[in-house]
This record gives sequence, structure tokens and C-alpha cells, in this order.
Amino acid sequence: MAAITLPLKKSYRCTQSLQQFFTGGPFTVSSDGSFIACVCNDTIKIVNSSDASIKATLEGDSEAITAITISPDDAFLFSAGHSRQIRVWDLNSLKCVRSWKGHDGPVLAMACDASGGLLATGGADRKVHVWDVDGGFCTHFFKGHKGIVHCIMFHPDPNNLILFSGSDEGSVRAWDLVTKKCAATMENHNSAVVSLAVSEDRRYRKEFLDMVVNVWDLISYASMTTIPTHEVLAAVCVIHSGTPFYDSFFLDKPGKSKSMEDVYFLTGGERGIVRIWKWNSERAVCLFEQKTSDVAFSSDQDDQKRGFTAAHMLPSDQGLLCVTADQQFLFYSPLKHSEEVLDLGLTKRLIGYNEEIIDMKFLGEDENFLAVATNLEQVQVYDLASMSCSYVLAGHSGIILCLDTCIGSSGNTYIVTGSKDNSVRLWDTETRMCLGVGVGHLKAVGAVAFSKKQRNFFVSGSSDQTLKVWSFEGLIGNPDKPGSLKVKGAVGAHNKDINSVAVSPDDSLVCSGSQDRTARLFKLPELVEVGTLVGHKRGIFSVEFSPVDPCVLTASGDKTIKLWSVRDHSCLKTFEGHTSSVLRASFITRGTQLVSTGADGVLKLWSVKSSECIASYDQHEDKVWALAIGRKTEMLATGGSDAVINLWKDSTAVEKEEAFLKEEEGVLRGQDLENAIVDADYAKAILLAFELKKPHKLFELLSELYRKNTAIDHVRNAIQPLGKEELRRLLEYIREWNTKPKLCHVANSVLLQAFSMHSPTDIDEVKGIGELLEGLIPYSQRHYNRIERVERSLFLLDYTLNGMSVIEPEDDSRVPSITSERNLDRDKASDVQEETITETTETKLNKSSKKRKSEKSTKTRTKMAKTLPSTEASTISLQA
Repeated sequence: MAAITLPLKKSYRCTQSLQQFFTGGPFTVSSDGSFIACVCNDTIKIVNSSDASIKATLEGDSEAITAITISPDDAFLFSAGHSRQIRVWDLNSLKCVRSWKGHDGPVLAMACDASGGLLATGGADRKVHVWDVDGGFCTHFFKGHKGIVHCIMFHPDPNNLILFSGSDEGSVRAWDLVTKKCAATMENHNSAVVSLAVSEDRRYRKEFLDMVVNVWDLISYASMTTIPTHEVLAAVCVIHSGTPFYDSFFLDKPGKSKSMEDVYFLTGGERGIVRIWKWNSERAVCLFEQKTSDVAFSSDQDDQKRGFTAAHMLPSDQGLLCVTADQQFLFYSPLKHSEEVLDLGLTKRLIGYNEEIIDMKFLGEDENFLAVATNLEQVQVYDLASMSCSYVLAGHSGIILCLDTCIGSSGNTYIVTGSKDNSVRLWDTETRMCLGVGVGHLKAVGAVAFSKKQRNFFVSGSSDQTLKVWSFEGLIGNPDKPGSLKVKGAVGAHNKDINSVAVSPDDSLVCSGSQDRTARLFKLPELVEVGTLVGHKRGIFSVEFSPVDPCVLTASGDKTIKLWSVRDHSCLKTFEGHTSSVLRASFITRGTQLVSTGADGVLKLWSVKSSECIASYDQHEDKVWALAIGRKTEMLATGGSDAVINLWKDSTAVEKEEAFLKEEEGVLRGQDLENAIVDADYAKAILLAFELKKPHKLFELLSELYRKNTAIDHVRNAIQPLGKEELRRLLEYIREWNTKPKLCHVANSVLLQAFSMHSPTDIDEVKGIGELLEGLIPYSQRHYNRIERVERSLFLLDYTLNGMSVIEPEDDSRVPSITSERNLDRDKASDVQEETITETTETKLNKSSKKRKSEKSTKTRTKMAKTLPSTEASTISLQA
């Protein structure tokens, strides 16, 4: 049977990208919940809440941003930071429309009123300001807090002009915007107030901090009750009627009805669980509490970096948004299991910050999921359709350094992980639990690989320089306690850390790559060494068997990739092209091509046959540690130290089709251009030549029109509809034409029409206009200087030719000269003066000719021609 020949891939295209967008701190949600504005270092990221894609980035002033909020109509975003500069951003143009300073310290809290016209800010200077957004001036100034203002909010009722602020000394103040005075001070906390909420009937306000929720009457400003929660809280949200939480937890229960005095709210804090409460004048009851937390706690986290840091009720039926201490956004919706059993379901998890991507592999039969190992103790599994984290596998006590995936003989999908805790773990993705734990390595496990054929064992390599073979055949998962993995074989393989392992397609060999610059082959399952691959000058970071040929691929820190023969252990090929260490390399297209990533941040596509690099892609800003290959789809995924995950798809067929369509369209448009020239539709012809990016054809067309003196109207009609990008391209053409004297006349004529048809404001907004003008002005000045010199020379030539017409009066047909043609309207006085000068010149010439001999007529004519300059000089002196 003939082997199947697959078409070679020539290009890949980055189709999706998951970037870091939240580094902790303030965030705000749009009124419709469609996007989230997050602080990422010193910038603000506008993130699509459906797939975590970054819609826009607002660049700050390189200072930390401490507070942001959004206007009710989602038109403006307000931000402030350590620079004390309050900025107003237009979300349509993504530009800062105004800014001002008003506080003596960093602004830590801000809120916009329901109309969007007022902005309240509070900060470290213990002051509260209210600003007019349009004017940028202060309308209210309040002093009274003894501590830093952490939270601030307007009364939800637009007719009730009250502003609330909470500080870290444990007090909440109500400010009357009409009287511009403090209406009330509420003190019932022992630590900082970090959240405020107002109930639906506008009578109660609740705020929380030191493990309690306080309820206040907004009419008398008296304390109604204190509800202990037994955890450090981070957020409180009122549950309003009409929301999914209200309908599911309260009205849907048979025999239950809501009293007018009942107030429902939810809390979240350090435990990472959501609790729903009911309060009335009689008591406060916890109606619901999550059984388990969806927050994966690290083993070394302290109490101040655990659980939830904020919560926000989303509009309509979008549920609840909770933010965790490790920069994750958790979206919850109520689930109804039965009439009496209700629960909260995690519908989406967006990871805001990953720090570094160490390893990743595709999951599932259809490869719709991606398992990612970061510098955390958990494995994050992403849904590639929404780019959200579907679930997290937690169990290791150290950072996960490596992972591998496979579909077992039973059809289940497994994940094996190696960690710094010196252990390996086997996970079942269907039940999302750990099936078994392998303990035996003395140092961190840095490499794991499943078997390719039997799929009932895997191999691990460690910094203790040993290889181990683990069997999981017949292992039954226990939800209470994972089982123990059995070691089938172990061997001391290298003299230094093992970085990578790979199992051959027939499960007969295993190859290991180490920092000792060698790769070694061992026979399975006995782990008997059969060969050593020597040739690299630095440590080996990646090894992989060819899927069809008996050869091994190695990638090294010496910037090279080598292909080795399994039979005689010789080096078959060497691939050079990376400018730094090659960290990953893998086969694609049934072993005929390979892809590689390195510390230079570049993804390269290679041809095995020619050993040449076909394409290079620079989409990362730092080292690319992780490279995943979809064996079914051959989709690529890359990730590295820049915390960015890029998904790549083969675009060879797409680009070929695009090139064909572009060529076909170019032929049709070229025919339209020729037809327009034949039909004398020059405005259309100019536009077509411009759109087809044919500057030479465009110049020929313009030159022909200017020779016919019919260019102005056609050029105007063609230039008028040009946009900024097209105008920039036209100026680039003009700049190139203007460098050549033969082309400068047309170039300056078109430039005149372009400047006359577009306003200076439009021209100033053209990208790179300064650079274009710098290239135009020197050449234009040189051309005008040359024209002035030619003009002066023409005047002197006219005068000389006028004198020569007097010298040769016998040829009457040649008397009219350039000067006489240009100066037909000269006055009579100048004509008389010219006649006098001519007579004087004739007299002098006659006297000099009598002295010459007649037989030397030929020489005399020659000498007369040579004495013309002196004659001209005498004529000028007579005129003077």
C-alpha cells in the first residue's frame, strides 16, 4: 500500500490569544455586563467578558492605578492613581478627554452618580471630593474622616442626594450634597470598611469588615443589627427582585413568600465561598452556603491572600461575579436540582494573570481543551471555544513543572503531572479527580510522558538523574483518597537534571534529554540502555521520536536542533536558525516537518528534507517554554514567560486561496483601469491606479493629463474622497516622485491639489505626516531654486537674442524674438529706447568692419561671432 503523502504546511496564523489582563486591584463592570475594565500593571485593559479577549488598552502615566469606575451609559471611564491625576477616558475614541489633580495623596475610591455628571473620589488624604465631570471642577469638598477612605458610593435613588464614604478607622459618613455637610456618622466597626450596599427599599444600608455585617436605617441613621459571619469579608451585595438569585432561592420555594421587611444579601470573603443571607427586624439567617470553594488555595498562601477580594451582581440574568486573590474572575449562576435543593454553578472562570506558562498539552478526542501548567500548584484546563478556564485540578503541594495527556484504552482522558514536590499524579478529566500518586523521586520531577501504544504506563524523569516507569493499569479512583502508582522500573540515567522524556510510537524505547548535553535511549520496560546521542554543546531541553521513521529529534541550549538515527545513533541533520536556546521541538505533517520554539520568543517552521526554515513567527516577548501539538487537528499552542498563550492554525490553504482571489481581482481591476482610460474617465482611472497600488501607472496617467491641460478637475475628483490612510499613501508617492527632477512638476501639481482639497486639520491627523513633509520640503526647495536660476538665465538670453536680431537685419523673417513675443504690450518709451540702443550698436559695428580686409570674409564672420559678448557689454553700458 502506498504511503499517504500529506501536503506540506507553508504558514501558520495566530487565531486566538490569551493574555494577562488583571494583576489585582480595582476593576469595574459595564452596565450590560459585556466587558470588564481591569487594572493590569500601569495600564487599563478592556476585556470581553465572554471570551477574555482584550478589546482595548488604555495607557496610563507609568504610575500605579488605584481606582477606576465607569459612567452609567458606558461612555466614559474614570481612573486615578499614585500620580493623583484623575483622568476621563472616552471609550469610543479610547482617548483621555480631560484630566485634573485635586487630592493631596493617591485616590483609592471613586464612584459616578446615576446621571453621569458627578464623580466622587476619596483617597489617602482622608478627604472626599465631588467633581463636575464636564467642567473638571470641584463642586463639593468634605473633611472629617480620621483614616484613609477606602470605599465610596452615591445613594441609588437619584432624588436622594446623599453620598456615603467608608474609611479604615471603621466609620461610615453620610454627606448631604444639598447642604454640603455631614448628615451622619456611623461607627460600629473595629477595622477598615471595604464595601457598601443599599437595600431595595432604600431604607437600609449594609457595610462589612471585621467578620461582621452591620445594618443601618437610612432615615434615622441608627444601627439596626450586627450580623457575625466568622470570616474576614471582602464584599457584600444586595439581591434585588427580578434577578435569578431572588427568583431561584426565594420565590420558587413552595410555601415561601417574601415579607416587605425581608432583606436578602450575599457575602464573600477569605474562605472563598458564597453565602446568601436573609435579614428582617427579628433575626438574620444564612439561607445558603457553598459546600466547597472554587478557589484553589496555595499551600504557602497567608491569610491575607486567600479567597475572594470582591463581588459584583451582574445585570439581568448574568448572575454573580466574584474576584479571587489570585486574579481570577468566577461567574456564578443559580442551579436548581430539585424543589428544595438549590446550588450555585460556576459557569465561567477567567484567568487574569498566569505569570509564566511552563507546559501545556491538548485534551480530548476533538482537542477542544488545553491543559496548562503555570507556576502554581494546580493544572488549569481551558475551553478553547470561550478561552475560559473550565476547571482546575489541585492536589500538588509544589509548582507543577510538566504534564502530558493521553486517551486511555477505556476511552477516558488522562493527565499526568510532575511537580516540585517530588511526586507524580494521574488525573481523570471526566471525574476531575486524582486517581493515583507516585512517590519515589528524591527531587523535582521535570519530565513525564505517556506510552503511545499500550497507554497503561508513563515515564518520569527527575532532577535526581533517574528515570522511572509507572503503571496505572487497573487503578480505580477513590474520591476520598487517591491510590498509589506502582513503579515498574527505575534507572540512573544521567549525570545531571533530566529535562525531557519521550516514548517511541511502539512503546519499545524511551529517550531522555539532560543538562549533561546527552540524550540516551533505553529499552522498555527493563530500562536497559541501548545508546547515547552525543553532539550537543549545551543541555538538551526537548526530545521526541518521529511518528514514522526510526529517528529522534533533540533541541538544545546550543541554539540547534538535531535529528538522530535510532539504529546507529548518528546525527542525520542539524537545524540552525534560532538566536538563543531551543526549548521545544516537535514533528508535524507525519514527520516531514517540525516546529520549534526558543528563548528568543520565536516559533519556527522547518522542512526535514531540506533542513531549511520555512517561516518564523514572533508573537511572544519572552522565552517560549511550552509547545503543544494537536495530533488530530495539528493546531499549535505556544506559551512562555510573557504569560501569553497563542493558538495557531495552518493557513496554507487559506493564504493560497486569498492569493488566488487577490490575483484574480487584480486582473479584473486592471482591466477596469484600461477601460476607464479608453473611455476617458480619468477620475475613475486615477482612483483605480491608486487602489491597485500602481504608482508608475498613476504617474503616467497624471503626466498625460497635465500635458493636455485637463488634469485639475480629474485630479480633484479623485483626491477628494480619499481617507487618511489613502492620503498618506498618496503623499508617499509624491515624496518619491519629488526626488527626481523629471517627475517633480507632476508631483508638486498633485501636492497642490491635495493640500487645497483637504483641511490642515485632516492633513495633520495623517499618520507620519511629519516624516513625509520632512522628505518633501528639501527637494521642493531645491526644485524651486533651480527654476529661479533658469528664469534668470532666460531673461539674459531674451536680451541677448534681441540684440542679435539687430545684428542680422537681412533675415526679416527672424526678427521676432522670444522677448518681442513676450513683451508686445511694452510702452512706446521703451521702444524708443531700444531703437536708440540699436542705432548706436550699428554705428560701432560699421566703423569696425571698414578696417577689416574683404578677402577675409569667412574669418571675419567667425571673429564677429566671437566678439558678441563684448558687443553685448557695450550695449548694456550704453543703456545704462
